[in-house]
Amino acid sequence: MSIRRRNGKSWSDNDFESIRLPDEKKSSKTYCFKSKHATKACVFIPLLIIIFFGIIHLLDVYFGYVPAFLDDPASSQVDWSKPGDSSSDIASHLLDITRDVTPIPCHSHNDYWRKVPLYDALRWGCTGVEADVWLLDDELYVGHHTNSLTQNRTLKSMYVDPLVKMLDHKNEVSEFATSSSVKNGIFDTEPAQTLVLLVDFKNNGHEIFPVVSQHLTTLREKGYLTYFDGKFTIEGAITVVATGNAPFDLIIANTTYRDIFFDAPLDMLYEDPTSNTPESDVVYTTKRGGQGTVGTSPTSHFDSTNSYYASVNFGSTIGWLWFGRISDAQITKIRGQIRYAHARGLKARYWSTPKWPIRLRSKVWKVLVEEGVGYLNGDDLQGMTRVDWGMKKHWSLLTWANKESMDA
Repeated sequence: MSIRRRNGKSWSDNDFESIRLPDEKKSSKTYCFKSKHATKACVFIPLLIIIFFGIIHLLDVYFGYVPAFLDDPASSQVDWSKPGDSSSDIASHLLDITRDVTPIPCHSHNDYWRKVPLYDALRWGCTGVEADVWLLDDELYVGHHTNSLTQNRTLKSMYVDPLVKMLDHKNEVSEFATSSSVKNGIFDTEPAQTLVLLVDFKNNGHEIFPVVSQHLTTLREKGYLTYFDGKFTIEGAITVVATGNAPFDLIIANTTYRDIFFDAPLDMLYEDPTSNTPESDVVYTTKRGGQGTVGTSPTSHFDSTNSYYASVNFGSTIGWLWFGRISDAQITKIRGQIRYAHARGLKARYWSTPKWPIRLRSKVWKVLVEEGVGYLNGDDLQGMTRVDWGMKKHWSLLTWANKESMDA
């Protein structure tokens, strides 16, 4: 090397190749090769995983929503083209919107969000509608959040007054129809069918309760409300159910008359579906706020004298449906809760059931109806009316049969 420097020759990489160890060149290239591919793998493998699950998610959403459009091109909204241009024609059309409608035990979730609140649900035959109310300045405003409230959207203007007008129209006295103590309901095809008005108390329930009661005065005076007379519950054209922060203690305070009923906590009610021995009626609640808990105690008892619905969040009580499958344990739990509710004259209702994929949603609805759920709760009104309610179990008959066998 010193000789070459003295000779003024430049050095190249090839000059060093001859003095390297036999495996040095090979191992260096192999290491470099491996490190480059390891770096690429660290970058591209997570990226491929994200892309894969992103595609799966997009397909899930696509195939979940496409069937909803392919089922029926008909709009789920009220057809405003039927009446004439005058306001009187529109009003007349709305008063008779249920003339040829078959009532279905489905509940219009957050009904006030619809293009035509109340009437949209009635047009599809739903026998339950929901209004979230906020008490502000002695008025009950309807909306999901306070920032969505407006002066013209109140419980009275959106629900109470329209229902009074419809029921007055269906109970008009004429030369053919005389006055009767039994009032016709909203649906002409089934005049005895009640319509549930679920009022969700959003802020202070003890302050909201007397205001709601006062707003119901016209319906009460005209004999349109379902009520408890101290011994029996007499069903009327409208059944008012209080949920959210509704106070159970105020609902049961009057022991001789009440026309506002409670939305009982279904997750606290259970009866072993394999046993003929009912569980204790004692309800143990650990939280003191939210649906089915305000104003209750560890000894609270829920039945048809003080409650109508028995509701719960589907996901929180039943759990996650892994791979779109309802397990045997989950079905047993659903069966036990519905059995308890029916035994006490309550209508079981699950809210926040899966919305998509459509096939999973339909599967859940099918199971709930087969097990005898009181009402389906959902946003797709048209979809709920298509459920085969003929497969519904008649728990009242089963309960009666079990009682007879126990007495024997």
